[in-house]
Amino acid sequence: MKNLRPSLLALALTALVSSSAFAAPETYVLDTTHTYPRFSYSHFGYSTQQGTFGKTTGKIVLDKAAKSGSVEVNIDVTAVNTGLPLFNEHIQGSDFFDTANYPTATFKSTKVNFKGDQPASVEGQLTLKGVTKPVTLNITSFQCMPHPMLKKEACGANATAVVKRTDFNMGKYAPYVGDDVTLTIAVESIKE
Repeated sequence: MKNLRPSLLALALTALVSSSAFAAPETYVLDTTHTYPRFSYSHFGYSTQQGTFGKTTGKIVLDKAAKSGSVEVNIDVTAVNTGLPLFNEHIQGSDFFDTANYPTATFKSTKVNFKGDQPASVEGQLTLKGVTKPVTLNITSFQCMPHPMLKKEACGANATAVVKRTDFNMGKYAPYVGDDVTLTIAVESIKE
């Protein structure tokens, strides 16, 4: 019986160390070719206009066992694309994005909220045109699995939020051009 106690203790410690290693946070780097932020807004009530950003970097840290994590996204606002070069230039001006002074928008999480085993929303701070405001991204889909081509673990998600242009000193033509802007981001990330 005395010989059995040290063996059980060693087994319990091994299990504890193994489960701690298993629950460690994992870092994923955004796949810049499959991460696609978009925005849309009402144009005088006639139509919903859309734009995209072509250059985005960042990382996601997930601890699935602890149901926690963090998200950091950096968007090159000079890479805005509305489909029209003249309008791309127009919205980069001082009345809107003011990319000469603020070429980057950032989102830094303060909390990742889980529903069951899946992230459901990400609370954080959006900085746009030098103004920082709290924003919650609601996750509409989420999946992690081995990437079939890269042979590494990968995670992807779609998330959305609504912000007001006027909160970020971009309110020209409001309310005729909608103050509410829907942000949508499709994210794919690869484990480091």
